[in-house]
Amino acid sequence: MSEPVSAATREAYPAGLLQLVEDGVDVVAIDADLSVSTMGYQFGDKHPSRWQTVGVAEQNMVGIAAGFAAAGKTPFIASFASFLPGRCFDQLRTSVAQPKGGLSVKVVASHGGVTVGEDGMSAQAIEDVALMTTLIPFDVIVPADYEQAKQAVVAVGKTQKPSYVRTGRPKVAGIYTTDYRFEIGKADMLRPGTDVTLIACGVLVGVALKAAELLANESVSARVLNMATIKPIDREAVIAAARETGAIVTAEEHQTHGGLGTAVARVLVETTPAPIEFVGVDRYGTSGKWDQLLDYFELTPARLAQAARDAIARKR
Repeated sequence: MSEPVSAATREAYPAGLLQLVEDGVDVVAIDADLSVSTMGYQFGDKHPSRWQTVGVAEQNMVGIAAGFAAAGKTPFIASFASFLPGRCFDQLRTSVAQPKGGLSVKVVASHGGVTVGEDGMSAQAIEDVALMTTLIPFDVIVPADYEQAKQAVVAVGKTQKPSYVRTGRPKVAGIYTTDYRFEIGKADMLRPGTDVTLIACGVLVGVALKAAELLANESVSARVLNMATIKPIDREAVIAAARETGAIVTAEEHQTHGGLGTAVARVLVETTPAPIEFVGVDRYGTSGKWDQLLDYFELTPARLAQAARDAIARKR
């Protein structure tokens, strides 16, 4: 068993691609001018015949990938989340999601959320998950650390569905060792609890674990679920959390509309109503260090802990 790797989740992208080639998957990878930032160039250095860049032409990149998928290849496309899907939602909808019930194009969007940092509000994608969950055949995944991101890239590469994997810019603490096994559509309980459940994705998973420690100091038992797959959501894990803890908090580096919180709330409304509090980003950002921006947007252990207290107070 290895130690968890502390690294940016974007660094896992080329590692996952290399693993897929080793496993015999007919991968091609396409970048749109940002391969140094998405890390796609590292795959291109090893497999130049499987990699190409198209320049500042994200819409064309989607069309090229759709053609590769129609021809039986497994294409991955990469750019920043503010551009992919931000600049090419129509192409993803009409060229990937709609034909034949969905072509097997894999979208890996780097620099998601506000932790893109100094690039400022125009580059801080807080709508991408909401957009991608509306595309019917797409799976949507927001990994929490390097190992989970690598395994997510490998997992989507072995499906016949279109997929969206959101990665991040900053180095984050590792959670998982190589013994971990990621499964699309399955949440991972990182901490048991009986009073409230914190359901988080991406960089907010580590924040949720710290919030659970704060609550433990108050004798509040907080369950922590890493809900890396936003779509399809792990309905069974949400239902169990509602029944067994009676209160829910969702936490995401994204708008509270259309992301993880919306997906969890739908399950609760349909099956097991319970008080729920939403922690997310509901205003546009500013430039700053990524960790300072988490404080600026109140994506902090203290904020999650207060949301947990509020949800518990609303229990019947």
